[in-house]
Amino acid sequence: MGTARRHHRSTRELFDQRSLALDEVEPGPRVARPPVIRRLWFCVYLPQLPLEAAGPGDGARVVVEDRQGIHRVLLACPRAGAAGIMPGQSANAALALLPGLLIEERSEVAEQQALEHLAGWLERFSSMVNFAGPDVLLVEIAGSLRLYGGLLKLRQQIAAGLEQQGFTASLAIAPTPLAATWLARGGRRACVRDSANIGTALRALSLSCLDWPAATCESLAAMGVRNIGECLRLPREGFARRFGPQRLLQLDRALGRLPDPRTSWRAPERFCADHEMTEEQSDRELLLAICRELLQSHERFLLARQLGVQSIQFSFFHLRSPATILHLGCVEAERRADRWFDLLRLQSEQLVLPEPVIAVRLQGGHTQALQTESGRLVFRGKTAGRGMRFSIAQLAERLVARVGRQSVAGVTAVAEHRPQLAWRPRNLLKEKSMAQVSTARGRLQRPLWMLPEPARLHVDEGYPLHQGRLQILDGPERLETGWWDEDSIARDYYTAINPRGMRLWVFRTRNRDADWYLHGFFG
Repeated sequence: MGTARRHHRSTRELFDQRSLALDEVEPGPRVARPPVIRRLWFCVYLPQLPLEAAGPGDGARVVVEDRQGIHRVLLACPRAGAAGIMPGQSANAALALLPGLLIEERSEVAEQQALEHLAGWLERFSSMVNFAGPDVLLVEIAGSLRLYGGLLKLRQQIAAGLEQQGFTASLAIAPTPLAATWLARGGRRACVRDSANIGTALRALSLSCLDWPAATCESLAAMGVRNIGECLRLPREGFARRFGPQRLLQLDRALGRLPDPRTSWRAPERFCADHEMTEEQSDRELLLAICRELLQSHERFLLARQLGVQSIQFSFFHLRSPATILHLGCVEAERRADRWFDLLRLQSEQLVLPEPVIAVRLQGGHTQALQTESGRLVFRGKTAGRGMRFSIAQLAERLVARVGRQSVAGVTAVAEHRPQLAWRPRNLLKEKSMAQVSTARGRLQRPLWMLPEPARLHVDEGYPLHQGRLQILDGPERLETGWWDEDSIARDYYTAINPRGMRLWVFRTRNRDADWYLHGFFG
């Protein structure tokens, strides 16, 4: 009798006599541990991503993929599903059921772009966004709850934003990333805040939510294990030996027994987006509308990072000719789409397209931190009403867009004592991130109006004359430099005033003649 009982007990312990069940914790000595930082993961599962990444469309449509040389339905829209079209059917069978069906081939590139777009959008809610699969995004939101008014308001805002962008999402919240992912895949709109409740929330989930290999799920199903709760009752050591330690590790991480480190995704710091058209287009207004849409995406990209750019580039692609490139530049770092579009409209009047356009690409320049806004000028247009306000920088940008970069320039200082060599023209649209020469020279003053060549002054009883006798106000400032080249100088500069009140910058040569010259005018 005792032998029979022992035999019955060894049969009931499925894998190992000494193993604990997966949902049991082996008791041990209590060890002082540092306080655990609580985390809360928001999972966004996109079951219709292949269909939605193809863009909106009217009518019944399906997405197909190639399986052993046959195009089979991967996803069908609700109208196609109502006609009896199901995943796994061949494209020909689907067309037989619905002759007007629109068939689109799956594009993994489009899916990845859509996922990256959503990840960039989710960065406004948290600095920790993780790609957990080809159709799953995870957001760590524990540090964002107070900022957005609590968990309920944050969840409603994310759900509304996803719906507004045309994505169907299954959402779940849990203290561990795997638990949130599995709950979302199971279609459970669950919100688990306490780690002690993870096991209860996961028990009823089917093993299909775990994304385990089909062979593993079939073996467990043959043993009568069809959900996570039944899987957790299996002995740990026997489960690890038969199905691998990786599966046991995933279960422990989902329950919060082991850490589950995740890598934070970061959007690229330079913007690049394409707009592909279904047919060639020559309508300039339509092309401008497409460019405006790209500029608005560019503005959202920069706004999330509090950055700006000084240059952008549009590329208009043609079917048979090389792409037409259009460069735009700003004097200061800018992110606003309306300002870039204003420059684009001005310059597009001179743009010549060799043939119709099939795609448009917008590339942003090097990003910079935004600077404070300068003063503004008021211009009145032809139409009545309030004047339009433009800054000096915007005026320069509009002039460049209208007459070209070669016709508009600024001035920058050079580390040189000789006045005629102490400045040079500067490209107004050149990025300011490059090194610039410091122009601080104490209390020295220089006039803004410099003569191309110093003008010799007449002298009366040793005093220089310019529309009357000059009175010296300040000086001398001695400049004796340039001995290493052929343009050396030895001069004493003075600030002077004439009887009409004009402030002048004059100098006297330090040679034998000691002549006086006029070199500039102060304002």
